[in-house]
Amino acid sequence: MAGGYLSDPGSAYHLELVTDYEEHSRALLQLLQDFKLKARMSQRKKAYVVYLKGSDAIASFLQVIGAHEALLDFENTRVFKDVRNRINRLVNFETANLNKTVDAALQQVEDIKLIQSTIGLERLPKSLRPLAELRLAYPEATLKELGDMLTPPLGKSGVNHRFRKIRGIVAKLVP
Repeated sequence: MAGGYLSDPGSAYHLELVTDYEEHSRALLQLLQDFKLKARMSQRKKAYVVYLKGSDAIASFLQVIGAHEALLDFENTRVFKDVRNRINRLVNFETANLNKTVDAALQQVEDIKLIQSTIGLERLPKSLRPLAELRLAYPEATLKELGDMLTPPLGKSGVNHRFRKIRGIVAKLVP
C-alpha cells in the first residue's frame, strides 16, 4: 500500500507516492519507469518516497492510472496557470516598454529645455529645430507620432537619430 500527494498546480508541479517499504517503493519506481515516466526515489525518515516532477509527467501518470476526472481538473488548472503567466509576462513587458518610452521622452524634454535656456532653439540646425519644438508641444507623443507630424514625415528611426544629435549637443553644453 502507498499514500499519494499531488501538490497544488498553482505553485509547483510535484507528485509523491509514499510507502514504508523500500522494496515496494523500488517496485513503484520500476513500474513508473516502465511507463516512460521519469520517476525518482528518496528516503524521508522511515518512509520511502517515489516522486514525479513536471506537469507533463504528472499528467501522464494520471492518465496511466485512469484518473480521468483528476486529469481534466489538473489540465484545466495547468491551462489557467499558463494563460495567467503569459498575461503577466505580456503586462510586465508592456509596462517596462512604457516606462522606457516615458523616461526617454522626459529626458528629451529636459535636453531641449536646456538648449532653449542656454543657446536658444534658434541655434539648433534646421533639421532638429522642428522636432525639438514638437517634443515641447507634445511631450507624451511617441517617436512615430512626432515623425508623422514633421514635414516631410520622418520614420521612427530618423526621429530617434535626431534626438541622439540633440543629446550630443547637450553633452557639449554640460561639462
